[in-house]
Amino acid sequence: MKKLDKYIIKTFFGPFLFIFSVLFFIFIVNIIWTQMSQLTGKGLTYGEITKLLFYLGMNVVSMVLPLTILLSSIMTFGDFGERYELAAMKAAGISLLRVMMPLLITVSFLAGILFLFSNNIIPDFQRKAKNMLFNIVSSKPAINFTPGVFIDQISGYSVKFDKIYGKEGEKLEGVFLHKNASPYDNQQTIIAKKGKFANAEDRNYLKLILYDGYVYEDNISNKPYEERKKQPNQSVKYDSLVYHFDISELINNAIEKEKITDDYRFQTYGEVNQTLIKNRKSNIVSVSAMASPVISQTNNFVQYIDKTKPMNKVIKEPYKIDTLKKDKKLEVLWGAYNKIEALKSSIESNQNSISDIVKNHNKIVMYQQRIVSYSFTCIIFFLIGASLGSIIRKGGMGLPVIIAIVIFIIFYVLNLTVENISWKGGINPYIAAWIPNMVLFPFSVWITYKALTDSQLFDIEKYKALFKPIIEKFSKPKEHERYQ
Repeated sequence: MKKLDKYIIKTFFGPFLFIFSVLFFIFIVNIIWTQMSQLTGKGLTYGEITKLLFYLGMNVVSMVLPLTILLSSIMTFGDFGERYELAAMKAAGISLLRVMMPLLITVSFLAGILFLFSNNIIPDFQRKAKNMLFNIVSSKPAINFTPGVFIDQISGYSVKFDKIYGKEGEKLEGVFLHKNASPYDNQQTIIAKKGKFANAEDRNYLKLILYDGYVYEDNISNKPYEERKKQPNQSVKYDSLVYHFDISELINNAIEKEKITDDYRFQTYGEVNQTLIKNRKSNIVSVSAMASPVISQTNNFVQYIDKTKPMNKVIKEPYKIDTLKKDKKLEVLWGAYNKIEALKSSIESNQNSISDIVKNHNKIVMYQQRIVSYSFTCIIFFLIGASLGSIIRKGGMGLPVIIAIVIFIIFYVLNLTVENISWKGGINPYIAAWIPNMVLFPFSVWITYKALTDSQLFDIEKYKALFKPIIEKFSKPKEHERYQ
């Protein structure tokens, strides 16, 4: 590797690392904002929250890396042009294509790494993140109670609250606690008019303070049957009672337990391909099951065909509607109307089901294709960024940032648009995943050609001269020009 190549790559990785860090942080903040409602008040440690955000954050790398390459390449070649280094290289006989070559190889290497990362690492982290979110919601009983419903998540107890209110759902009304015990063990039931959750010193315990209630107990453990029959019930009234539930098993063992394993987003490219094969077979069976009743109801006259007779035999209608009496005719018409309405309802229901099948299938295809397509996006963004940077010859965080954001917004909007159309069945999902690249690739080739030919694409004076005759035609002469 020549010194010039080392210098170009070193200049590129300076802004690259800074921009990647900033963009990654911005996307992580967005994830924190969207997931905040599921994280607050759950009793999670900072380590658990950090781990969850790390798992979720890995998914944004596939979007952050292409944008980073676009912005870094614009800034790098813009700096070269602004400092006249690009002009010096050209004066020394080094073409712009030769200057771009070391970074093109570097970006191709990064694109390969992105493919391996998206294919092998992101699915694993997606699985861990989704399971953690599911378990956080389902295994934090201090916050996950539903008013009026018995909850048996706490080991050894069935719990019900008539009303839950307060800023964090800490206040309770109508408390009912029942200890789950066999008929031969001590029985206990606690009721209270009011109560509240409080912070326990040990996070493995759920602290519950109860007010104005009763404790009902039957101490029958290890007693013979005759003695248990004579055992009096015990009732204790209390003004306040503090109760601690041991939830250590839920917290420590369930946070990262994998309960969801069949999501296509947890699979590699090859595994998704196998999922698609199974999905197609399943879809054929589902559609056939929906179509058979409709066909049989619509064409039920087929039942009367005698297969042993010649195929050209004319099937006579059982009767003519006009030959029937009025009452019978109305009955037949009413039956036909009801049958048509039932078929219409069945068809509408089947259409919704088929739309769901198409959407789910296309989602899987789009996910699979984007594992590869985003890697090619990196190369396309580099060609656009390097060419624009050499043309505008402006470095820093000003104009390059604006141009990069505009290009990325166009790419992102295209991505979302074709995705939504594909989910509705309007575009083949294999093509839809590549449409943003198909649109931007010709532009990247064109802008690269302009950069190689030293085109003054952003020269304002050039456009002023182009429109000067039109402007002069419609503009009034100045006052002092009238007398010349």
